[in-house]
Amino acid sequence: MQIRILLLGLLLATPSFAQATKPLTIEDVWAIRRVGNPVLSRDGSQLVYTISSYDMQENKSNADIWLSDLAAGTTRLLTTNSASDTSPMFSPDGTSIAFVSKREGDKVAQLYLISTHGGEARRLTEVPFAVSQPKFLPDGKRIVFVTTVIYGFETPESLKIELDMREKKLVKAKVTEDRIYRYWDGWLADGEQLRLFTVEIENGKLTDLLFGWRGLFDLGGESQSIDYDVSPDGKWIAMAASGVPPPFSTTNLDIFLVATAGGAQRNITSNNPAEDSRPIFSPDGKTIAYGRETRPRGYPDRTRLALLDVKTQLSVVLTENWDNVPADWRFTADGRSLVFRSEIRGRTGLYSLPVSGGTPQMIVRGGMVGGFELTPKNEIVYSMSSFDAPPEVFSVALGGGDPKPLSKVNDEFMKSFSLGKTEEFSFPGANGDMVQMFVCYPPNFDATKKYPLVQMIHGGPIGTFGDGFSLRWNPHLFAAPGYVTAMVNFHGSSSFGQKWVESILGAHSDKPFTDIMNATDFLIAKGFIDEHRLAAAGGSYGGYLVNWIAGHTDRFAALVSHAGVYSLHGQMASDGTEGREFSYGGFPFSNLENVEKWSPNRFSKNFTTPMLVLHGERDFRVPVGQGLELYGVLQAKGVSARLVYFPDENHWILKGQNSVLWYREVQGWLARWFAKGR
Repeated sequence: MQIRILLLGLLLATPSFAQATKPLTIEDVWAIRRVGNPVLSRDGSQLVYTISSYDMQENKSNADIWLSDLAAGTTRLLTTNSASDTSPMFSPDGTSIAFVSKREGDKVAQLYLISTHGGEARRLTEVPFAVSQPKFLPDGKRIVFVTTVIYGFETPESLKIELDMREKKLVKAKVTEDRIYRYWDGWLADGEQLRLFTVEIENGKLTDLLFGWRGLFDLGGESQSIDYDVSPDGKWIAMAASGVPPPFSTTNLDIFLVATAGGAQRNITSNNPAEDSRPIFSPDGKTIAYGRETRPRGYPDRTRLALLDVKTQLSVVLTENWDNVPADWRFTADGRSLVFRSEIRGRTGLYSLPVSGGTPQMIVRGGMVGGFELTPKNEIVYSMSSFDAPPEVFSVALGGGDPKPLSKVNDEFMKSFSLGKTEEFSFPGANGDMVQMFVCYPPNFDATKKYPLVQMIHGGPIGTFGDGFSLRWNPHLFAAPGYVTAMVNFHGSSSFGQKWVESILGAHSDKPFTDIMNATDFLIAKGFIDEHRLAAAGGSYGGYLVNWIAGHTDRFAALVSHAGVYSLHGQMASDGTEGREFSYGGFPFSNLENVEKWSPNRFSKNFTTPMLVLHGERDFRVPVGQGLELYGVLQAKGVSARLVYFPDENHWILKGQNSVLWYREVQGWLARWFAKGR
């Protein structure tokens, strides 16, 4: 089957715009419609995904589901709702779609079912906590989903009674003896526990597949989630979970088998003391592909792609000699190969690898490839974005070739903006190692003129500035006022091999600081940078480096620290402390001297550069006290400083109106101090 090009830009009646006339603004970025990851029907004939739009007046997003008939080349709107419809999933016969939505009368998001022909959606669940991650069992009679219960109150009746009592309580104290007691912006100290449930489509009967479970699940995103897959015969679920009960001394994940008929869970990777993740069944159900690490206790190890024989529980690692990190793997229809994403040198592409082993072969070079699906005839449908373009849906043959666009939702809209060119450089950094840097130029850049320079510094530190489109830290928004914007993938960044990641352990800011300063000198030498108008802006670990810069150089005219670590000792209040002894070269109680050596607060006597400090109250990753302490020191010292505090945001600024304010404050701060210079 050849997948035809779907001109969604026309189907959605996108208004026509004149040729690019203006630079991109934050309001424009929030007006971009966001295309979700594609999901295919089992026979590969239909494609479904969400398109979300943001209402700035209401200050909320709304996602609707769109359905494509790939053979006919048609696309139509399937759902409309005042709240978001998300997580669409085809039934095995392709006649209906399960999805998650909060509709009239719902207190939280529930599971719904709608025919692919349209009509009214039918609610399948009525549970007290939100539903997520639905998957059909192969017979199409039941759907697996994730929701929450309260440990000790796990029947519907007892759970309702407990929730009613909690709502009436006047005392809201949190009491715990657990090591991991809160995550991102939510508390784990109330006995709330994720569970896998099934619901019978015919009668709505619910079954808790993990009744009595006390372990944790994946803590790698913004909230806890369950990585799981259903076997082809529908009898088993493979899930990644930490079977360690409270006090949750470790978050190490193993692969467990869970019978869909109910029963005890069986750990099938207990022989590996390090993390095992993202299990996926082969088409014959005999093998599980999963991610395997080798170093326990939160060490920043790389994930290897491995195969596990379900019967013998013997495992084979496929990518031990490949110094990159595979992600989001899937078997081809014949089970002979695996397709996965991997981030390499700041770009996320698609790769294939035979199950017999070998070297992964590139199928698609990023940009930044997002979610993807494989058709039975070995075509791949995927989403991809770049610095210059928000995500759209494409297809490509398994053997590679030219990608075909399947959506053009934002093409016309993006043509109305003047975007500066983005260029890639390599320069000598710390120890003479070659370091990658992306540079985004302002619109109408003229190399014969002098421009201010903004060093945008990424978080992590195991993260990267990748060639993808983002609402947060968008380089075109930083460049639009007329600034050259640099994005250095310094030592410690991901996508450059394990040795690069490990090169900063125990000396958290040493090499990255050198890399950023060398990048600054490299660009000044080009002749188009005004060395009296330099700025650095970063968030999280990037904010930590901004705070470090403040104590180690006075070359910058302005600094911007968002959710920045000010005290490494203070990070023991973070939502996760496992592995910090590797990052910091010890805990404060085991190697205080080294922890303090690389802590920005120990160099506050050198602070002279004007700094904008931004932080969210609900930030548990870098607790808000870090930003408040930094601001207090700057004010006490008489250094020009400005605080922007968000009582309703976490580590990220996620609400549209808050994001607009954030960019206005950042751009206003840079303009103010660039006007004065250093």
